[in-house]
Amino acid sequence: MSSMYRVLLRNLCTSVQSTAAAAEACTEPAVTKLRSITKSLYRENDFDRLVEKFKKASEIDRFRTNSGIYETMVRRLASAKRFNLVEEILEEQTKYKDITKEGFSARLIRLYGVSGMFENAHKLFDGLPERNCTRTVLSFNALLAAYLHSKKFDMVDRLFKELPSKLSIEPDSVSYNTVIKAFCEMGSFDSAFSMIEEMENKGVKPDLITYNTLLDELYGKGRYSEGERIWSEMEKKNVTPDIRSYNARLVGLAGEKKMKEAVELIEKMRNEGVKPDRFSINAVIKGFVDEKNLDEAKKWYSEIANTDCEPNKTTFKMLIPFLCEKGDLKTAIEVCKVIFNSQSRVDDSLLQLVVDRLVKESMVSEAKEIVELGRTCRYKLKLPADKPLHGICPRMILFAPYKLVFSFLVYNSYYPFELVLAFLSLG
Repeated sequence: MSSMYRVLLRNLCTSVQSTAAAAEACTEPAVTKLRSITKSLYRENDFDRLVEKFKKASEIDRFRTNSGIYETMVRRLASAKRFNLVEEILEEQTKYKDITKEGFSARLIRLYGVSGMFENAHKLFDGLPERNCTRTVLSFNALLAAYLHSKKFDMVDRLFKELPSKLSIEPDSVSYNTVIKAFCEMGSFDSAFSMIEEMENKGVKPDLITYNTLLDELYGKGRYSEGERIWSEMEKKNVTPDIRSYNARLVGLAGEKKMKEAVELIEKMRNEGVKPDRFSINAVIKGFVDEKNLDEAKKWYSEIANTDCEPNKTTFKMLIPFLCEKGDLKTAIEVCKVIFNSQSRVDDSLLQLVVDRLVKESMVSEAKEIVELGRTCRYKLKLPADKPLHGICPRMILFAPYKLVFSFLVYNSYYPFELVLAFLSLG
């Protein structure tokens, strides 16, 4: 019996392995094809062709589970204000059996929302029963989010009050958090605070997202004392703050010029195992820039290297004008080179500020270097040709042909005083 058992077991294992291998062989071409389709969509720049390709790809079951590609394409079309095409690709999805699944339908509702198409979102929500899709708190939350993304904040409150009893839906923490966010956006903080009380009365526990939503808005809008009250309440409820919580508080401290406390909070974060990110450091830099403390601003700029992140546009926008204002052009040049080397994108005017200041301080060769480096990174920078020279500016020269020659020489860093005298003698 044992011998026969081993034979049967061996045959069974061989059969299972063969089936698995066959399934894998069938899957590989499908995955490769899907990747090819996805790449084609990302590369397509003609929106009409993009929509046709997307609709064709939607016929593949596996493609319709890829929420990332849906959101990316919808955002592309919405940013180009091609809302008719957004409607075309999302309406196309309703013909598939997936529409009977609430998760899929909720995703479409939310996508209408991120496009600002709240009416389409509401129409789809209202039509779900006809598509044999039961509406629960999941699609309800998607509808609230659609109105929130569309900046129809008053409607978020209205729907929250009207629909749950009408549709026998029990709001959850996501529902409450969405309404709290809407109240904060409207500046109705008292209403937002009352939502927390209502949550607790209904047995819904405020979570980290609840508190972070309030902290972001309160600290960010200069309501520091109210932010501190929410922070204390969060601690009493044993809700552990995360990096977003700390960053919001850092913004609040910097706004109040409480930089000693901000630095101490950074240390507390590190001690508690929460690693500061560039948003943390940016908040501290902003505080020291506002205090006109150059040394500390530069010190904390160098701290970004310890966050495993790179400086971002916000960092540069704060720091470069401050460095120019303080006359630290050497550091300003270094920061410009960081921008070029990291291939970051900032406004041309920010870099032009450095070029102009360098020319003003007679650091023309350094200014030329920034202009040339900028051009290699597709920045349109110019070296001013009208730098004052011994009290004389080319614009003061009345002779156009000579002015052209003079400007050319200035552009190439030639400033012979004899040339100025020659121009004047021609008068």
